[in-house]
This record gives sequence, C-alpha cells and structure tokens, in this order.
Amino acid sequence: MAFAKWIVAFVAVYGFGGVLADFVIPATARMHMKNPHWPPHAKFHNGQTMLMGVFAGILSLCCLFAVHPLTLPWFFAGLAAASLYWIGLAFAQLFPGTAWHDPEFDADVSHPLGLNPQQLLGYLLCLLLVIAAGLALWMRYKN
Repeated sequence: MAFAKWIVAFVAVYGFGGVLADFVIPATARMHMKNPHWPPHAKFHNGQTMLMGVFAGILSLCCLFAVHPLTLPWFFAGLAAASLYWIGLAFAQLFPGTAWHDPEFDADVSHPLGLNPQQLLGYLLCLLLVIAAGLALWMRYKN
C-alpha cells in the first residue's frame, strides 16, 4: 500500500496549488485574485476555495502519515480528503453561469486535448486517486 499512499500524497500536495495558481504566479493570478474586474465577493469565494484545497491536503497528509501502521480505513480517509477539492472542481460546471475561465482570457488559455488546463489537471488527479484506490485494494486482497 506504500506506493498507493504516495500517489494520494502527491494529489494532496497538489491541493496547495490553487494558492499558487490563483494568487502567487503572476501569469495565472491575473485571471483570479489579481484580476481587477473580479468583484470582492468573487475573490472571497476564490479565497475560500484555495483554502479548502490547502486544508483538504493537510487533512489527507495527516490521515496518511500520522497513523502507524497505515490501515485501509485511514488510507481511504486520506484519499477521500485529497479528492474533495478535485471532485468539487470537476462538478462546479453544473452550476449555471460558471465557466472554466473568464471570456477576456479566451485567447490566453490553451486547451490540451480539447479541455481547459484546470479541467485536464482535475481529471488526471482524480484518475490517479482511482488508481491508488485500486492498488490499495489489490495489495490488501492479494495477500
């Protein structure tokens, strides 16, 4: 289960990436927290979302590394915590009026595989978590 644990930890650490992408890195922060066209309430919710990614990542890492030995229930608790941010990202488009990026940035955003970069990243990280879950279960029932 060690390899599966490190996959989940990798995804958990990516939860901190929202702060970097939306607030720190100038090229992407200009589309989010540094966007002068965003109203304060939109920035409030972006801040909330960034912190949810950080807190979910910390919770996941605590579940994975604070319990010795790591049991399957604690592993899946860590996996669930790591998945929260990315599942939320994947389903956010269900709300009317949402978009992967603001129209003013259409020309600046590439679409690898026909997907928005956030969308592709979120799907890939969720896929990694599914693989980690499968590996953990396979290792558990293989023995």
